[in-house]
Amino acid sequence: MQNMTIDFVVITATGKDKPGLIAEITEAITRANVNIVDIEAFSMRGLFAIFMIGDCRATVIPIESLKAQLLVVGSDIGLEVTMEPYIAGRRKVMKKLVLLTTLGKDRLGIVAKVSDFLNRRNANIERIRMVAHGELNAMEILTDIGDLPYDFQDFRRDLEDACSEVGQDVVVQTENVFRRPKKLIVFDVDSTLINVEVINELAKAAGVGDKVKEITAKAMEGKIDFKQALMERASLLKNLEIAVLKDIADNLEITQGAEELVTALKTLGYKVALISGGFSYFVNKIKERLGIDYAYANKLVIREGKLTGEVEEPIIDERRKGELIRQLARKENLLMEEVVSVGDGANDRFMLSNSGLGIALNPKEALRKVADGVLTKENLIGMLYCLGAPEEKIKEALSKIVENRNQSD
Repeated sequence: MQNMTIDFVVITATGKDKPGLIAEITEAITRANVNIVDIEAFSMRGLFAIFMIGDCRATVIPIESLKAQLLVVGSDIGLEVTMEPYIAGRRKVMKKLVLLTTLGKDRLGIVAKVSDFLNRRNANIERIRMVAHGELNAMEILTDIGDLPYDFQDFRRDLEDACSEVGQDVVVQTENVFRRPKKLIVFDVDSTLINVEVINELAKAAGVGDKVKEITAKAMEGKIDFKQALMERASLLKNLEIAVLKDIADNLEITQGAEELVTALKTLGYKVALISGGFSYFVNKIKERLGIDYAYANKLVIREGKLTGEVEEPIIDERRKGELIRQLARKENLLMEEVVSVGDGANDRFMLSNSGLGIALNPKEALRKVADGVLTKENLIGMLYCLGAPEEKIKEALSKIVENRNQSD
């Protein structure tokens, strides 16, 4: 650095983590009258790293003396320090940032696959960090997509495909969404929080299983109008006794990880709601079982202990779901950017598109097109890492769940 006029320097220091490292290294810089204009430090698995840019234009000692002093301070506190002239790299003023969260089991090549995908599409990684590891790995990648060569929706779909090649789900949040912590989480019920479509179970009991299942599949794929499909299927259940409903309700299987997820959400202070195109008789049972705040669903008409084959108006179809989620946000005094919705079928598309963050769970193709991310059911609990909650609070909530589970066993 001799015989050079240096206005700015890059200072880095790495070593084993312990209290006081930042104070020691920055105090030495301040004594030299060097202003720290940018800084980032972090601890990872017992290791420490700090990265700083210093303005040396008013320094009271020669640059070489500053470097020598920092090397001595570093040696005293166990840090390896480097100092070099700052040479500006890529610096865009206008960026279009998105936050990518990948979720799945750890395996070789995840970072390489995702970073290569982004590089090939002119998307620049601004920051990357692991936010969870163990049974479920979660990684956050802050990315500038301002120079994408093609449509954002196509980029998101291609990213999902690339991540699936290394066993990862991915959720993509635009800047106006990821900058706001989420406060209300809304779930569909059938094939989302529970593993079945209840109407199909009712149809089996009524002896019309195949016919109703066929109509249900078309409705979930968006091939026929949901309201029409619901009324048609309900009519086939006429005279089914309420004792059958009770038996089905008592034996509903909650999706693996869903109960733990809801418990964690409640522990973290989120409001949780159910908005279902299914039936209130069953949805209210789920609400009570999981301690959920709100529940909306269609109501089957029952007379003299039997179904009449009718459903009370107004029907909760895809448009009504979209309206209800907005009503809930207003009731809780929330912006839509603070609302998350989770569903699986075409009937959820307005609910997801009206939310700040829309997550599709093992979805039908019609829903993938409007979702911000797609999760497989085994990664459902990973949704916690997409909500903006502090990592330590998430870990604390999950630890309590494990502790309670062990005690109950």
